[in-house]
Amino acid sequence: MDEVKVVVAHSERATLRVGDVFLKVDADQARIGVEVDAMALAPVPTPKVLWRKPPVLAIAAVPGTALGRLGEPSTASPAAWAAAGAAIRKLHDAPLPPWPGRGLDELAADLDGECERLVTNGVLPADLVTRNRQVAEAALRPWTPVFTHGDLQITHVFVDGDEITGVIDWSEAGQGDALFDLATLTLGHEEHLGDVVAGYGTDVDLDVIRAWWSLRSLLAVRWLVEHGFDPTAPGCEVDVLRSRM
Repeated sequence: MDEVKVVVAHSERATLRVGDVFLKVDADQARIGVEVDAMALAPVPTPKVLWRKPPVLAIAAVPGTALGRLGEPSTASPAAWAAAGAAIRKLHDAPLPPWPGRGLDELAADLDGECERLVTNGVLPADLVTRNRQVAEAALRPWTPVFTHGDLQITHVFVDGDEITGVIDWSEAGQGDALFDLATLTLGHEEHLGDVVAGYGTDVDLDVIRAWWSLRSLLAVRWLVEHGFDPTAPGCEVDVLRSRM
């Protein structure tokens, strides 16, 4: 019998790997529904859905290895990073999914509330929060919605050599800002931003990408701590925030 490996587990969801099969258990079946629908619509390589029996979704593993990990140097080639940029552009050029994404007003309100909690509860120093809230302001502007992955961490993009073999974890997909996906992919790996943008194939506003780095990190820190992760680890979210000082 294949070994059962816990990939991630917290109060909201858990993912197990058994051989070449991933079993995803989610308390929110709407997220699973979005994931299945998004993978069917996305014009990039995605995992094959094997079966779905709520609350469990079974998907096949994709070949290759993750592009990298937050807090660790990526061993992927510049060409692989560029290929990731090209895949993101293909996704963004696809027809919009029929469900909406997060609105600008909602995002701004969430950010303001989270910054207040970070300072009030002593999670982060006030000057660090204030500076990054200022940087984040550049992301809070109107954008033309595209088909976004919504959680395009480097561990969600798989490569074999210089080729993209699969993009996983689509539960946050929807209509959103193209630069958010680019920022999420390069969070903590600023040295590869040029390769990604070259593969993406069009001019992007780098200040907005940096703003999304700050915004995403501010929104993530407290959640990560409360769910057993360490955003203070070298190269992770708190270091991303400190780099803007």
